[in-house]
Amino acid sequence: MVVARRWIQCKPFQGAATLDCFQLIEEELPGLKNDEILIEALYLSVDPYMRVYPIQVDRTPIALQVARVTESKNAAYPVGKLVLAMVGWRDKTVLHPDQFNPYYVPRFAPEKTISELPDLGDFPSSLYLGILGMPGLSGYLGLLRQCRPKKGDIVLISSAASAVGSVAGQIAKLKGCTVIGSAGSQKKIDWLKSLGFDYVFNYKETTLDEALQIFAPDGIDCYFDNVGGSYSQTALNALKPRGRMCCCGYISAYDTLSHQLDSMKDDLLLKIMVNELSVSGLMVLSFADEFQEALSEMAQWIKENKLKYKETLFEGFTKMPEALLEIFQGTAVGKLIPNVYLLVLSPLGVDAESNSREQVPLLGTSEYELLQSIHHWPRLKQASCRFEPDFIFKRMEVKTRYHFCSVRVLELSKC
Repeated sequence: MVVARRWIQCKPFQGAATLDCFQLIEEELPGLKNDEILIEALYLSVDPYMRVYPIQVDRTPIALQVARVTESKNAAYPVGKLVLAMVGWRDKTVLHPDQFNPYYVPRFAPEKTISELPDLGDFPSSLYLGILGMPGLSGYLGLLRQCRPKKGDIVLISSAASAVGSVAGQIAKLKGCTVIGSAGSQKKIDWLKSLGFDYVFNYKETTLDEALQIFAPDGIDCYFDNVGGSYSQTALNALKPRGRMCCCGYISAYDTLSHQLDSMKDDLLLKIMVNELSVSGLMVLSFADEFQEALSEMAQWIKENKLKYKETLFEGFTKMPEALLEIFQGTAVGKLIPNVYLLVLSPLGVDAESNSREQVPLLGTSEYELLQSIHHWPRLKQASCRFEPDFIFKRMEVKTRYHFCSVRVLELSKC
């Protein structure tokens, strides 16, 4: 008998989402039929669109996850294979790999529940929920296909420290543009500066009007919009004739019951008409036939250290609601990734029951990802590891040395 945990939305949202809107339940999963597989989540994605996706009460919220096949009656999906699965806030799922996606919405969510991880090289599997997944593709395609930046253009990115905005801004720099980014904390401002943004400002301390008077007094050529609302109205007014705007997100209004667009409609249309602006919406699945090209180019940029990313790991499947709410509190930098497993580490030779046990997030199941997990341990800045042949999800031992400090992976712990 396999018991799974899943979250349900137990009552409707009234304005902003709150923790009491969610309930964690357990359920017994059926045995596998022919061609079915059992998958177990390693990482789940939380994204702003979850707030507005229509979910009925007592149903599981939408989410994409990186999952590992743990039992299989399908030769194409052997035990140990990693997949992308849109099965919602669940830690274990029995399904047929070809089954229809219950969350399917045209141009919003894919038709199939299961998809393959792209073969792009030796990257942590969590990146396929972030910079090498929907957020990264949105930043890449929204900027290059919708904003169409040219060398010398001035590009404004809202929510610039997000998983989407940080990619769009870095690619704009790679294309020779002057990039202005806004964010809501000093931590985010510092990170954007480290990425090479030309100008950054804290929108909580400086209005967009004030920032543009300093950084772009003659206007901007492109605006990559992740927020909507009055901020985007100001940005639209700052676009030069024949400017381009990609409308990718509207997070400023996701918690409201009415977006109240009627009062803005006439002014927006007039501005677009008079200045011959190109304003494009973005549903990233519309560009599905370009995904491989986009991912390959971004993967190469990452390898060359031209495109950087940041993940905020949120420990625990039991904290999925808190992770979703953190998206709207604006505290996470880069992509927020809830992870399901932790590595339990101990100095080599110390008894497993001693108080020296420490936990670090598990970044994946490959040898490379295990190395990266251990490198997140604060006591290790760099390491060379030797892997014992034990099967990872049963018992494994990793020995690593840094200044004569050796560690052993004692176990995998769920969180």
